[in-house]
Amino acid sequence: GLVIDGQTLNIIFQGGLEEKLLALARRCRSVLCCRATPLHKSMVVKLVRRQLKVMTLSIGDGANDVSMIQAADVGIGISGQEGMQAVMASDFAISRFKHLKKLLLVHGHWCYTRLAKMVIYFFYKNVCYVNLLFWYQFFCGFSGSSMVDYWQMIFFNLFFTSVPPLLFGILDKDVSAETLLRLPELYKNGQ
Repeated sequence: GLVIDGQTLNIIFQGGLEEKLLALARRCRSVLCCRATPLHKSMVVKLVRRQLKVMTLSIGDGANDVSMIQAADVGIGISGQEGMQAVMASDFAISRFKHLKKLLLVHGHWCYTRLAKMVIYFFYKNVCYVNLLFWYQFFCGFSGSSMVDYWQMIFFNLFFTSVPPLLFGILDKDVSAETLLRLPELYKNGQ
């Protein structure tokens, strides 16, 4: 592990030693930045995101973590004694740090699979709709006339675009929460 304090981060950023910091940090299993200013926190996240070209996640519980949360791809705010500023600036909010495991492994997996299925569904829906109109044009000699009234087209898109996402969002759980918590490697299947 690597522990860096705010004064050391200040020297690194002012001296242009960012690449050396990243080279050292990549050799460690964990890196902890303590006694850092909000600017230092956001600069570390931006550095990792820009140089390593990876997706970043930041977790914070106070107003001093807002810039770090906003600099990351995914921000998680913990509501607590330090106020609600981090929660208001974050993408996701949890009440305690212990809920992070369930947020990432269970809800992250479910969200990923639901989004993947919905993308396939929207392609399928649009292909069916466009094929219907395309083949009708052969029947009517490419006159540009519509097979159905406009209000029917609007209700087709409204019904098939609103109801299935709601049903998928509520009902679709490919693996139980207990199994996902017991086998964290299942999260990699979607990737």
